[in-house]
Amino acid sequence: MHTAESEHRKGIFLAIGAYTMWGFAPLYFKLIAAVPATEILLHRIIWSFFFTALLMVFIGGFERLHQLLRQPKRLAVLLLTSTLIAGNWLLFIWAVNNDHMLDASLGYYINPLFNVLLGMLFLGERLRRLQWLAVGLATIGVMIQVISFGSVPVISLALAGSFGLYGLLRKKANVDAKTGLLVETAILMPVALVYLMLTTSSASMLTNTWTLNLLLMAAGVVTTAPLLCFAGAAVRIPLSMLGFFQYIGPSIMFILAVSLFNEPFDIEKGVTFGFIWSALAIFTLDMFRRRRN
Repeated sequence: MHTAESEHRKGIFLAIGAYTMWGFAPLYFKLIAAVPATEILLHRIIWSFFFTALLMVFIGGFERLHQLLRQPKRLAVLLLTSTLIAGNWLLFIWAVNNDHMLDASLGYYINPLFNVLLGMLFLGERLRRLQWLAVGLATIGVMIQVISFGSVPVISLALAGSFGLYGLLRKKANVDAKTGLLVETAILMPVALVYLMLTTSSASMLTNTWTLNLLLMAAGVVTTAPLLCFAGAAVRIPLSMLGFFQYIGPSIMFILAVSLFNEPFDIEKGVTFGFIWSALAIFTLDMFRRRRN
């Protein structure tokens, strides 16, 4: 009993750690804002691959990789997920370094509600009444922005959509986080290496300062560490509880955007965020009630 309790506690700390790291990740990308978003993405792919491979050497997991390499259907799914996660990473880096951190924050607030819709459409899950209300409020919030202010929150919806579909396909593939990330980055590696070799890269490691090179290499840790914490939390605590912690990330991003980087929080964003926050409050209440039952 004591062991189960300590594992549960460890899961909570890992979940908080994962979402806190994701929330503060924009600070890292701001440090290398001089490097174009595409090149940051390429370094992120390369160093994530090496960091994950190194972890597997020390922690183990190559037997799972061997099993996976003998399953072409799963590999085909990971080919799709690698494209989705690369697009998500690229858009996120671009948004942070072009003063759209509030849009990125909104995207990750929308994501859990989008996941509920995907579950209904593709996994045969049925929405409860409060979940319908939450999704309805979120939709109204986005529609008000589209109709009243004439702007579509493209970045937010693209981030929520790509990450939601990525999660759905990874669920279908049923591959653990470490092996999945290693295969995804391995699929993207040739493209990243060819691009960096053929283009006159402003992030060439031969001409960069040591500081910039170390910062670019740190992309592997920034990408992999929260993902592994998340995977560790997912096996130790219920998914519904994990859901409570997922708002830590976008909340940190929101505070950073408004207080540190002075992004304008105008009435347009205020209305949309207000509806999304109300939707998430109802969504969380529903999860809490279900957990109690």
